[in-house]
Amino acid sequence: MTLFSRRAFAAAVLAPLLLVGCGGPGDHGSGAAQDHRSTVANSPRTSGDSSGPAHTAHALRHSAPVRLRIPAIGVDTPVMRLGLAADGSVQVPPITADDQAGWYGHSPTPGQVGPSVILGHATVGAYGDGVFRDLARLHQGERIVTRLENGSEAEFTVSAVRTVAKAAFPTDTVYGDVDRPELRLITCGGPRTGDGYRDNVIVFATLSSTMSSTSP
Repeated sequence: MTLFSRRAFAAAVLAPLLLVGCGGPGDHGSGAAQDHRSTVANSPRTSGDSSGPAHTAHALRHSAPVRLRIPAIGVDTPVMRLGLAADGSVQVPPITADDQAGWYGHSPTPGQVGPSVILGHATVGAYGDGVFRDLARLHQGERIVTRLENGSEAEFTVSAVRTVAKAAFPTDTVYGDVDRPELRLITCGGPRTGDGYRDNVIVFATLSSTMSSTSP
């Protein structure tokens, strides 16, 4: 495993708790991710699997993501950096009216070799819908664009969307080592359970094109 993926894997043992803040008491979000029919019948690529775009773009250098766009579901959000909470679980973005996505800083940056992980809420308490409220509506082949701190852009193509029980979160598939630049988007989904959601929605995507900061 690479340095990044070893750190991510070690931190991911509590991965089912990633987005416990989604759908708390007083939440007024509609949450399209609650619908199980939104799950795409695709299996995510595991290490060594050759699925995904036939021609993968060249990897980029390390540069933190600052913006995320998903045109198919109307997402255009700043991206904050996330680390680990005091209990060792992965941090999540704060519950605020100005909801935004967060990049897990112990994973590769988007466009680097390995699984870059970006988290977002489906709902944000009394504030309503979260930035990833429609994540489960994504389909294979749709685009995800990340803008990086150095001005570069990394564009990814969705290869799979899965809704999985938090109790059976596929830690190795999400955080495990891969040999090309990939992206994971994670939010809450499935039915409500009183103080949150039962499931996680996970989008798997592969780098399809890049634009460097020196491009005209």
